[in-house]
Amino acid sequence: ALLPALLLLLLLLGLAALAAVLATVLLSLPSYDIPPGVNQPAKLRLVLAVLLGTAALGRILEKTGLCNQITFGRYVRQGRKLGVDPKLFIQDLQFNKVPVRVYQPKATSDGRRRALIFFHGGGWVFGSLDTYEKVCRYLSRESGSIVVSVQYRLAPEHKYPAAYEDCLNATVYFMKNAEHYGVDPANVTVCGDSAGGNLAAAVSQTLAGRSDLPSLCAQVLIYPGLQALDFNLPSYQQNRGVPLLFRERAAFFALQYLNGHALHMQEVLEGSHIPPDMRLKYRKWVSPDHIPEKFKVRGVKPRKSTDFIAEVYETVKRFCEPNLCPLLAEDAVVQQLPESFILTCEYDVLRDDGLLYKKRLEDNGVPVTWYHLEDGFHGIISLYDYCGLSFPSGKRGLDSVVNFLKSL
Repeated sequence: ALLPALLLLLLLLGLAALAAVLATVLLSLPSYDIPPGVNQPAKLRLVLAVLLGTAALGRILEKTGLCNQITFGRYVRQGRKLGVDPKLFIQDLQFNKVPVRVYQPKATSDGRRRALIFFHGGGWVFGSLDTYEKVCRYLSRESGSIVVSVQYRLAPEHKYPAAYEDCLNATVYFMKNAEHYGVDPANVTVCGDSAGGNLAAAVSQTLAGRSDLPSLCAQVLIYPGLQALDFNLPSYQQNRGVPLLFRERAAFFALQYLNGHALHMQEVLEGSHIPPDMRLKYRKWVSPDHIPEKFKVRGVKPRKSTDFIAEVYETVKRFCEPNLCPLLAEDAVVQQLPESFILTCEYDVLRDDGLLYKKRLEDNGVPVTWYHLEDGFHGIISLYDYCGLSFPSGKRGLDSVVNFLKSL
């Protein structure tokens, strides 16, 4: 009689927890912003509800000691390994001890193929090979490229520069062995979305000075996060409450990657973490002044000056390293970068990171193809063919990447 009673109690607790989650979600939805310019706003609201529900349930599980919130979030986002693809050979390997998944088109090729090395998004905290399985399959099939998807180590367990080092090591290994996979060593591109775009930009900068390897053919940066100096740029103000990436979460992820925790997040959001002289130095690259006026029409307030806090700077000073914030690389490095593709979304806190990097590349003579999704939001590419939650503009963005690759 005791066992059924315990099971009933667990069921009731489970229902109570679920009710709390749903209540949290429903109460939270009005405080977030679904812009009228987004295509299929009801679908985005559904995605938001799932995100908030997952976060709320994760908090409950963590408080009860059953599961860490980040671990639960990874489980929910994991996705699943798909079955055989009739058009692709797919195999899991290791490059320099880094797990990778290689997608090779089965169709015959007249010569050596192009290759795309892909770094997934997820704020350096979430994401996996399985999460981006459909995206990588699509890129490989549609562009006729060999795609190498890299499973770098995740924060907070593995702090900076672990993810960067894994991506760099896997890329160098592949470039040295490209011919073994039927790839033209001169036609290798690095690519990533969000945090993966950050990693692709950092790897591209590092390899720009290498004389022992062929030069990268191109870099593809999909709504990349490229700096952590200023979380008050126009896009951060305009899109602070727009899913899938909120302003606070952008700082949270950056701090998790850097330090393995999110202490001092509020000070970082306010801008108290950068010394005035350093802020002045980097103003030539990170400033609202360099954002075209048409991107400021939705309402931007002048940044309020905040007091610099030296103790906070000591904990985050590596934000000024280009391997972590590629927008801060010197001109001598930027000038050596390969042809670039940058995709930005209007309703994305990271929009201005992409716009600022586009300007830096163009100012230094680097050819740039820019594709802007007027109705796009952060993370829209990762929703491609995902449980019925795809958006038309996400497919357009993915196809713009495919077209760029086929032009190389």
